[in-house]
Amino acid sequence: QVQLTESGGKLVQAGGSLRLSCVVSGGIFEHYTMGWLRQAPGKEREFAAAIYWNGDYTHYAESVKGRFTISRDNAKNTVYLQMDSLKPEDTAVYYCGTSLRWGIWSVSEFSSWGQGTQVTVSS
Repeated sequence: QVQLTESGGKLVQAGGSLRLSCVVSGGIFEHYTMGWLRQAPGKEREFAAAIYWNGDYTHYAESVKGRFTISRDNAKNTVYLQMDSLKPEDTAVYYCGTSLRWGIWSVSEFSSWGQGTQVTVSS
């Protein structure tokens, strides 16, 4: 059974930076496309970023492109999300998820969610 554990979320001022981490256990990490998704208060979960199993390809939602960077370390079974130039609208619970495919960015494509980590950006 695959388990994911997110960490790194906290309260930060607008314009600041955060780095989120997600550790995966119980599966073969290299098999997965890894994604970061987020859910703002009162809104549906949405896709934010994804990275190919070997890190060669990344994809971002338009809302975070140019500000967020996804990366992974297969030796540590960990995926990261570097978030820069944060905005109040980035406030959300951030989740990582796994996918066995590349090129599909719907929320339903990603499974095995962690418990999420709260990011709050104050104005």
